[in-house]
Amino acid sequence: MAIKLGIAGARGLVYMPGFLDMQDDVNVTAFCELNPDLLEKKADAFNIPHRYRIFEDMCESDIDAVLIATPMQLHTPQTITALEAGKHVLSEVTAGVSMDELFWLKEAVEKQDKVYMMCENYCYRPDSVLIGKLVEKGYFGEIYYAEAEYIEDIRNWLVYPNGRKSWRQYWQVGKRGAFYPTHSIGPIMKWFEGDAIDELCCFGVGPYVAPEFRQEDTNTVMIRLKSGKLIRIRVDVMSPRPNQNSYFMLQGTKGAIEAPRGPSGPEGQQDMYKAYFSDGRVRVSRGLKWESLWNYSHLLPNNYQNMPEGAKKLAEQGDYHSCGGDYYVVQDFIRTIKGEIENPVNVYDACEWTAVALLSEISVQNGSRPVKMPNFHGGRKDMRVLL
Repeated sequence: MAIKLGIAGARGLVYMPGFLDMQDDVNVTAFCELNPDLLEKKADAFNIPHRYRIFEDMCESDIDAVLIATPMQLHTPQTITALEAGKHVLSEVTAGVSMDELFWLKEAVEKQDKVYMMCENYCYRPDSVLIGKLVEKGYFGEIYYAEAEYIEDIRNWLVYPNGRKSWRQYWQVGKRGAFYPTHSIGPIMKWFEGDAIDELCCFGVGPYVAPEFRQEDTNTVMIRLKSGKLIRIRVDVMSPRPNQNSYFMLQGTKGAIEAPRGPSGPEGQQDMYKAYFSDGRVRVSRGLKWESLWNYSHLLPNNYQNMPEGAKKLAEQGDYHSCGGDYYVVQDFIRTIKGEIENPVNVYDACEWTAVALLSEISVQNGSRPVKMPNFHGGRKDMRVLL
C-alpha cells in the first residue's frame, strides 16, 4: 500500500518530481500552507486533495508521513508534533534553532518508533556523491582536511513583498555565528564516514555591510574531528557579491579535489570541478596537473549516470543548490520508511550538523573560544556544552 504523505510549506513542493516518480510507493494527499491563496493555487497545480492551514489538523488526518518545509524555527516543534501523532518525518534544514531543541528532538525520535530524516539535499548532489565514491575506493588515500563555503547574499529575502519583516531577520541575520552550516558540513561528514566532531571555534569579522543586523559579514568555523582531522567552513550571507554556495575542497594523502570559484549553478559547474590523484611518486608541485572530476563519473551510481526524468527536470528548472539532489533525498526517505535502507541522515547526524551553527554562536560570543560538541548518542549527562 502506498504511503500517504503531507507537505507543510510551499517550499516542500519542489520535491514533487521525486514523489511523482514513486507513485506506487507514495502519494502526496495533503498540503498545509498558511497563505490561503497559495494553498489553493499550489494544491490545484499538483492535484493534492486535502488542504490545511493548521499543521496540527493535517497531523490528525490519516497521512503516514510529513515533509516539513516551513521556516526553520518551526522545524523542531512541528517534527515533535508529527512524531507524537504517529507520522514519519522528513524535515528541511536546520533541525532546530537552539541546543535545547536538539535534545528535545533527539529524545522524541528515540521515544517514537518512526523515521526521522533531515532533508540535507547537498549530500545528494552529483558532485558530493561522486567524491564520496572516490573516497570509498581509496583515490584520495587517507583524507585529513576539508573546506566548504556557503556564500549567498540574502538581504533581499529579509522583507516580505507586503513590507513585513521576514522571519529571517530574527532566526538568521538576527543571530551571530555560522547559522546555516549543514549544506557544508553534511557532505563532508559523509566523506569522513565513521568520524565525529570533537570541538569547534568560530571567528566573525563584524557587521560592515549591514550593521543594523547582528549577523557578521563572514563567519569562519574551524572544526576538529575526534580523529584530529580538520574542517574549515565559511558562511557569508551579507557580502555584496555573486553567490558561491557550493564550494568544497578535500585533501588526502594521495589526492585532492577543489570546486570551481566561479558562479554557483549548473552553468559550467561540472566542467570546472578539479581533481588530482597521485601515482605515488613525488614530483615538483608546479609540474602537477589538475583534471576534471567528471573523468570519474563512471563511478557514480546507475541512477545518477542515467538520471531519471524527475531529477533532470529539477536540475533543468533551476534546482542549482542541489543540482537534482532534491529528487534523490525524498526517494531515500521513502525507502527508509519501507525498511529497504538504513536512514542516511538520521537524528544524530541532524543534531550534530545543526549544532555546528548553535555552538559557533556560543564560540563567537565568547571571544572565539573552542566549544566541545555534546554526545547526542549518550544520555542526558552527556548533553552538556563545554567551553
